[in-house]
Amino acid sequence: MTRTRMTVATALLATIVTTASHGTDLARPTPYNKAPAYHPAYVAPFTWQGFYVGFNGGYGFGDSTLSAGGLSNTVHPDGGLAGAGLGYNFQAGNIVFGLEGDNDYSWMKDTNGVTGPCPTCAVRNYYIATARGRLGYSWDRWLAYITGGAAFGDISVSTPFGTRQIADKVGWTLGGGVEYAFPATHWSTKVEYLYTDFGSMTCDAAHCGIPTDVNLKTNVVRVGVNYRF
Repeated sequence: MTRTRMTVATALLATIVTTASHGTDLARPTPYNKAPAYHPAYVAPFTWQGFYVGFNGGYGFGDSTLSAGGLSNTVHPDGGLAGAGLGYNFQAGNIVFGLEGDNDYSWMKDTNGVTGPCPTCAVRNYYIATARGRLGYSWDRWLAYITGGAAFGDISVSTPFGTRQIADKVGWTLGGGVEYAFPATHWSTKVEYLYTDFGSMTCDAAHCGIPTDVNLKTNVVRVGVNYRF
C-alpha cells in the first residue's frame, strides 16, 4: 500500500512540475520590436535670392505743362502700359535687396486745348524704362519693398499740321510694391507703383509756332509676374 501511495505521489508531482513548466513558457512575453523614431523630411527655408525675369502691364497717368511767352497750359496724358523686365535679389535674413530693370511700351496721351501755347497739340509718351534698386522686408513668401533709380523715356509733341517733335529724356523714379511667391512653383506676382519725373524738352518754333517748354511727370500702377531661377 505504501509503495502504491508513493507511486501515485510521484506521478502527481511529475504532473505538477510539467504543468508549471508549460505555464512558465506561456507567461513569457513575446519580444516587442519598437518602431523607429519619426524624423520629418528636411524642407529648406524659402528664399527670394536669385535671378528672375518677368512681364507686366498696367495704367499710367500724369501731368504735362506747355509753357511759352509767359503763358502755360497743363494736359493730363493717360493710357495703358505693357512690358518686360529682369533683376537679381540678394537676401540676408528677412532683408531682401537687389537690382531691377524694365522697359514698357506706353500709350499715355492727351491733347491741348485751343488756347495757350501750341493749341490742339497732342502730348504723347511712347516708352518708359527704368534701372532701379529694390530694398524690402520678407515674411516667408510675402515681400514688401521700396524702389528707386533712373528713368528713361520720351516726350512727344504732335501738331495739328501732322508734324511731330520727340525728345528722349533721362529722369528719376521712386515707388514701392508688394510681391508674393506661389508655393511649389518658380512664379511670383506683384503689384507696383512708380512715380517718374522726366524733366522737360523744348518744342521748337518750326513745330509749335514759338519755342515751347513741355515737361512730363507720370504715375504708373501695374501688376506683373516673375519667373525666379
